[in-house]
Amino acid sequence: MGHAGAAAAAVRYLGRGPVEPLPRPELRCVREDERAPVEPGEFRRVLGSFASGVTVITAPPEDPSGSPAGFACQSFASLSLEPPLVCFMVGRTSATWPRIARAGVFCVNVLSAGQDGLCRAFAVSGADKFAGVAYDPAPASGSPRLAGAAAWIDCIVHAVHTGGDHLIVVGRVNALGAEEPADPLLFHRGRFALLGQGGKAPGRTSD
Repeated sequence: MGHAGAAAAAVRYLGRGPVEPLPRPELRCVREDERAPVEPGEFRRVLGSFASGVTVITAPPEDPSGSPAGFACQSFASLSLEPPLVCFMVGRTSATWPRIARAGVFCVNVLSAGQDGLCRAFAVSGADKFAGVAYDPAPASGSPRLAGAAAWIDCIVHAVHTGGDHLIVVGRVNALGAEEPADPLLFHRGRFALLGQGGKAPGRTSD
């Protein structure tokens, strides 16, 4: 699937029909007989020097008797003030993303210090991620708003773009809020970190 086909498939995610994870693309920036300019391991090591916050992206259940969707995500950022837009990145083969796409809405839960266990729970595939997790519905979308989160951003899916082996999901913000004061949970060089304490919380996470 080329970029045009992948983009078309991404746009179809915004519809209500059946949605399946996209295949991992076979993208190359060099010829078969050339050496890749950057080794994947080195790419991960160096980019791990950039400290990021940790979020859980959630969406409401597809039907009243179903369960909500959610996954742990480090790749989140604010994008635009007017209109208010945010974005997150998700792997094309994610099993959770199609459920969020079908819902057409999501809530970004910015995790606070001490919620590293919650992040680990939402980084696991195939489990009931919401078992024992306290939450209430976000005001605009009804997506789970996790108790104790440092901040929450309630969004509608605005656009989806392709980005190599990931999708770039843009959300238009309809409501948001933050707890004061609340230190965020950070992730740096493969480990959880705490703001201003020079220490690290044990454990790892992945998108």
